[in-house]
Amino acid sequence: MRRTLLMIPHEIAGLPVFGFGWLLIALAVGLVVRIVVAKRRGQTIGDVVRTEGMVWAMAVAAVTIVLPMVELKNLDGEPVGMALRGYGAMLLLAVGSAVSLAAFRAKRAGMNPDLIYAMAPWAFFGGIFGARLFFVTQYRDQFIGETTFETIGNMLKFTEGGLVVYGAFIGGSLAVTYFLFRHHLPVLKFGDVIVPCMFLGLFFGRIGCLMNGCCYGGRCEEGPTALHFPPGAKVYQDQLFDGQLLGFSYDRDTRQITDVRDGSIADRAGIQVGARLNEFAEDRSVFANASRAIPAEDVLPGVIATVDGRRYRWTPDELPPKALPVAPAQLISSFGALVLCLALCGLSLANLRAGAVMIAGFASYAVLRFIMELIRVDEAGQFGTSLSISQWVSLFVFAFSIVGLVWIYRGTSSAALHSEASPNG
Repeated sequence: MRRTLLMIPHEIAGLPVFGFGWLLIALAVGLVVRIVVAKRRGQTIGDVVRTEGMVWAMAVAAVTIVLPMVELKNLDGEPVGMALRGYGAMLLLAVGSAVSLAAFRAKRAGMNPDLIYAMAPWAFFGGIFGARLFFVTQYRDQFIGETTFETIGNMLKFTEGGLVVYGAFIGGSLAVTYFLFRHHLPVLKFGDVIVPCMFLGLFFGRIGCLMNGCCYGGRCEEGPTALHFPPGAKVYQDQLFDGQLLGFSYDRDTRQITDVRDGSIADRAGIQVGARLNEFAEDRSVFANASRAIPAEDVLPGVIATVDGRRYRWTPDELPPKALPVAPAQLISSFGALVLCLALCGLSLANLRAGAVMIAGFASYAVLRFIMELIRVDEAGQFGTSLSISQWVSLFVFAFSIVGLVWIYRGTSSAALHSEASPNG
């Protein structure tokens, strides 16, 4: 796990980097250079404003408004800098690799690869919007801040994780479909080109999940494939407040301690089977002496457990240095996505109906994701069942894929979704 690759400080030489500071100055210098270049080419300032004004205005808004909102704060709410996340870096690599492969496949299929590059922003922003909307809707209580701006800022921090693959597929697919219909291009033929590339992006994206510590697997035995996550990871916190890291188990309904592992932290503290767990929460008293030079998210709390009226307190230094071993769900998912990408690329060499590769990709991922949810433990069951929301979506996707495949091979797809316009644009 390597959540933060680089930390950009809030200030350099007493001037903020974001907001009204160094980045805005750099943007102003860039605009001046652009105007000088335009004048040398015979253009006027008005020409630049008309053609690029909106882009520059959006850049200024991002630097002065958006970036300060997502800047990390310390325990006192003061900005300390911008974190460049491993998850965000892998997300960019995922997008770049998927687009490059799609352009290559489009050219081999006799299509104009420039159409892929024109389509890429639609797929990217549609995918990000869908992935984030899916996650925020599912875990909306986690994003509520003290102010509206803080809530919006929390929702915008997608480079730190919190993107659902199904949401990305749905949002990206809708955006790309709109683009294709708008330009009178064959949806199914382009779908066959694009869908295998999505799984190459997923291959890198799941490595980003590993770096972020999300989408983790359940407990497993020690072994060469087992993963251990540090205290800042969500799986560590889940195991901690489940009692596992302290070495005890308890009944969630009765709060009675049912097991205490010999030699564990709980055992050494004198906690016994049959006792009642009255309280189990974070100990934030350690925050008073914590450094204000680091983000609040990097300050680890202690733990307070009240058992039969007696309070036990452990500082962060007294807690285990790493989580118990879990299954490498991110790596399994990443490998599975790569296999899907290669298999679908190979399937493309066969003489199949337009849309068959695309539908096969959807169906295959539905099966893979359903199985992966059996390994992962970060999503609860939904609708009164043990099935997670992603498993429910997988069932619907698989069912619609079967229907879609039958529809394609009945020959109605060509009339419905193929345009007479050339895919070469």
